[in-house]
Amino acid sequence: MTKVAVLVGSLRKESFSRKTAKALAKLTPEMDFDFLDIGSVSYFNQDLEEHPPADWVSFRERIAAADAVLFVTAEYNRSVPGVLKNAVDVASRPYGKGALLGKPAAIISTSIGAIGGFGANHHLRQSLAFLDIPTMAQPEAYIGNTGSLFDDAGNLTNDATRDFLAKFGKAFAAFIKKST
Repeated sequence: MTKVAVLVGSLRKESFSRKTAKALAKLTPEMDFDFLDIGSVSYFNQDLEEHPPADWVSFRERIAAADAVLFVTAEYNRSVPGVLKNAVDVASRPYGKGALLGKPAAIISTSIGAIGGFGANHHLRQSLAFLDIPTMAQPEAYIGNTGSLFDDAGNLTNDATRDFLAKFGKAFAAFIKKST
């Protein structure tokens, strides 16, 4: 079974990004989704690279053990949340040997607004391109109006979004297979 490390760019308990990632996981049972807690990853500081903190080491090991990486992120100020950028920075080091190097990836951006986190999606793509991480291009996933897509228990209630996520999951599985 394909193992996918999941990095959710929002730390909020009721995060729509986390709910979206969990919905995708339910719709894609052929993959094993490992949700990593990026909030527990200490700040990147290059001075610590020679003797990295234990949280960096375990975070990097879990990503290295995965076949692929899924990023599901909210948009903050037309970019990725700082906590997600920090996670990418930690996972990408040491330079040229980072845990993310060469891992197939996909991005889903979310927003309570209509444009679905377009800015965050493309800022993250820039970083991943620099890090030589093959990132699925199609279908693009900008999930807007997320505040109306889930019930109080966190279940996805929108059929069109459910159908889209199921197709996205199948496309991601095919992309991983083709990339590895």
